[in-house]
Amino acid sequence: MGPKMLAGPLSACLSGSLAGLSLARAFSTTSPALDWLTPKFAEKSKSPKGRPHVATGGSVRGTTVVWGDFGLRMKDHDRRMPSSALKIAEETIKRRLRGMNYQLYKRVSANIGVYTKGNEQRMGKGKGKFDYWTVRLPVSRVVFELKGDIHEKIAREAFRLAGHKLPGLWEFVKKDDPPVVGITKLGRGVTLASLKRARKDPPLDSDAKSVSSSTSPSQ
Repeated sequence: MGPKMLAGPLSACLSGSLAGLSLARAFSTTSPALDWLTPKFAEKSKSPKGRPHVATGGSVRGTTVVWGDFGLRMKDHDRRMPSSALKIAEETIKRRLRGMNYQLYKRVSANIGVYTKGNEQRMGKGKGKFDYWTVRLPVSRVVFELKGDIHEKIAREAFRLAGHKLPGLWEFVKKDDPPVVGITKLGRGVTLASLKRARKDPPLDSDAKSVSSSTSPSQ
């Protein structure tokens, strides 16, 4: 008799108390998030070798520091950068800045697959098996950005060590540095409009025609 009488109020009390609690699961069935050196989804078809995109229309996207205070920018020319080299450069920066308060931003992601075949293989057998991930890195692209309570000399030293681990030439840039179009830096009289202006040399006989027209007698 007693338990039956308490069943209704007790169940209502328990349901009210459990309603305010967030029922969070202690585990998750989803896979953990992957890093920036591995794409989230596999390629549906094998990527061709390809070349990095060259912005011929005068684009300056990705050539300036956006989130951090200092950055590491490619200087010489475009190339395919393997994810192993980017990982070594990231570890070099973290090793130099160990114990400091900073935030490291990565501006690229390795999402292009490279496939290789063995020696002495006949043609027509496909692209081969997967080897590693890479990124098509255009010229003047900022790869790493750094922000935090770090002196400029320390950040410059960290990026110098990282640049020695990467192929090619690299330069240290700051927040207010001008953007780059190709390998031409804007500023000091160089504007995007001046670079887009047509540069056509006059014909070789233009000066002779102007002189002859000026010296000919008027009729």
